[in-house]
Amino acid sequence: MITDHIEAVIFDMDGVLIDSVDLWQKAEAEIFSALGVQLSEEGCAQTSAMTTDEVTRFWHARFPWTGKSLEVVENEVIDYVGHLIQTEAQEIKGIHHLLAQVKQRGYKIGLATNAPYRLIPIVLNKLNISAYFDMVSSAEQEVKGKPDPAIYLNAAKMLHVAPANCLVFEDSYYGTLAAKNAGMKVVALVPETAADHKVLALADKVIHGFESFSF
Repeated sequence: MITDHIEAVIFDMDGVLIDSVDLWQKAEAEIFSALGVQLSEEGCAQTSAMTTDEVTRFWHARFPWTGKSLEVVENEVIDYVGHLIQTEAQEIKGIHHLLAQVKQRGYKIGLATNAPYRLIPIVLNKLNISAYFDMVSSAEQEVKGKPDPAIYLNAAKMLHVAPANCLVFEDSYYGTLAAKNAGMKVVALVPETAADHKVLALADKVIHGFESFSF
C-alpha cells in the first residue's frame, strides 16, 4: 500500500486544502492589467506554478511598467489574494475528514506551499485546521520554489522524518515533481476531466476527491 512505512503526511495548500487557484488568476488579472500588462493564456500557464515573486518578474520582463516597484506590485497581488481567500474561497471537499484521519493514525502533518508565508495562517484559520499541522513552510524561505525539491526536503527535516517515509498530497505537475525529486510518495488530486497527463504519469496514486482515499 502507498501508506506502508509512512511516518509523515505533507500537504500542498492551493488546490489541495483550499480551492484558491482561480483566485490567484483573478488577483493577477486585476493587478497586472491595471499596469498595462496584457495577460495571455499561454503566459498564465507558464506562471501557474511560480512563486509570486517569479510571476511578478515574468510579467515585468514582458510588459515593463513604471511608477511601482516589483515588490509593491507583488505585495498588492498577495494582499488581494488574501482578501479573496477570506471572502470567497471554499475548502476542498473532504479535507477536514482526511486531516482527522491522518491525525488519528498518529502521522506527523506538514504543509509545504509555493504561496507566500503570510497567506498560510489566513488559509488555516479560514478552514479552522491550524491545530492539525506540526509544521508549515513557504517557498519564500527557500532559494527556489517548486519544482525544486528543497521545500519538501526541508519539511521532512523539520518533521524529523526521512523523505522516503513521507507521503505528499499535490495537485500540480511542478509540485508533484518537487515531491518525487525529494524521494517522497505522491498522491495527486486531479479533476476527472482535463487532468494533466504529466501528473498522472508521475504520481504514485491519483485521486479525484479525498472521499476516495483513506488511511
